[in-house]
Amino acid sequence: MENYTLTYLDNLRVKAIHERSQAEIITDAPVDNQGQGSAFSPTDLLCTALASCMITIIGIIAKRNAIDIKGLKAELAKYMSEEPRRVKEIVVKLHFPKKEYSQKEKIIFRRAVEYCPVALSLHPDIKKTIHFVF
Repeated sequence: MENYTLTYLDNLRVKAIHERSQAEIITDAPVDNQGQGSAFSPTDLLCTALASCMITIIGIIAKRNAIDIKGLKAELAKYMSEEPRRVKEIVVKLHFPKKEYSQKEKIIFRRAVEYCPVALSLHPDIKKTIHFVF
């Protein structure tokens, strides 16, 4: 079990503390929802959690198979719906370092993201579009 403490700072900003590491995250409401947009919004964190989880899972598989993926990057886009206001689609584009990947490695990476705990935790109505760029 992990523990976190969240504190409302003011002006739609929240500070979250990861108790074990004392790492902090500040969130801010987005400009289109009365915020200043000066930090990640809670829905931004949801989307970045998905991409970060996918990269982590790919990293675990790569490490297990001695495949160097240092420099793997993700581009992320979030699409919101208005009624109700919620994330309707997350687009993740995974850019692998330029090198030759075998067909087996590509299949392993594509299958790995299917077991991302964040993806498995998201509501099925949230569309997840994943692009692999090798």
